[in-house]
Amino acid sequence: MHSDPIHTGPMHSAQALAELAGKTMYERDPASQALGMTLDAIRPGYARMAMPVRADMLNGHGTCHGGYIFMLADSAFAFACNSHNFNTVGAGCTIDYLAPGRAGDVLVAEAHEQALAGKTGVYDVVVRNQDGRSIALFRGKSHRVSGLVTNAHQ
Repeated sequence: MHSDPIHTGPMHSAQALAELAGKTMYERDPASQALGMTLDAIRPGYARMAMPVRADMLNGHGTCHGGYIFMLADSAFAFACNSHNFNTVGAGCTIDYLAPGRAGDVLVAEAHEQALAGKTGVYDVVVRNQDGRSIALFRGKSHRVSGLVTNAHQ
């Protein structure tokens, strides 16, 4: 937290809302849950998720199928762009695979908001393994739609 009292109040409020939105979304997300993903950190414009690479996620080369890596990055992107509590969906995304994920790895995706203007946002996600090796780079473009993630107040 900032020690500057001018920033403490609003930052805490935005942080509490991000945490509540993240918790609400995760509870409604059977796809991420089924893959063993965890939401490890969230704040306005940021999310960090982890996923263990299971044997049933391997492709014919014995490495993690790119679709699972994409799903992890896409989930982190979704949580980051919904962290402001406005319903937001993906409008497009790309991914570059840099290195293989292997059985037993724990992949961690960190999503960072790069730009947010009006209803449109741009987010970069880096996926790394437990040793910090970069596995993939993902860029997602978001579009805000109507409604809130949660109507509850903290």
